Amino acid sequence: MSEFVFIYSTFPDEASARRVAEALVTAKLAACVNITAPMTSVYEWQGKLETGPEVAAFIKTRRALADEVIAAARPLHPYSVPCFLILPIEGGNEDYLAWARGQTKNK
Repeated sequence: MSEFVFIYSTFPDEASARRVAEALVTAKLAACVNITAPMTSVYEWQGKLETGPEVAAFIKTRRALADEVIAAARPLHPYSVPCFLILPIEGGNEDYLAWARGQTKNK
């Protein structure tokens, strides 16, 4: 298994994504969080087809911190059923990965 993962999450707006991102980076649970431009999501919720804008966040963290990241982000997330998907990072340039190690707490 790889040392690092992305935790993918979606938010209703940039402000809520930024609030979670800042909390995770400040707590050394994430090295970096990338927040995307608005996108359109289509999904079914409570039996009704929904379409609306969302922003995605890619949380870069150590695999060992993934459960702690989700536990810290969940109460800050505005959705009652937030999306947290763990995606493996297979590798990368060693200088970046060294920086990411230094930005996240050891576990």
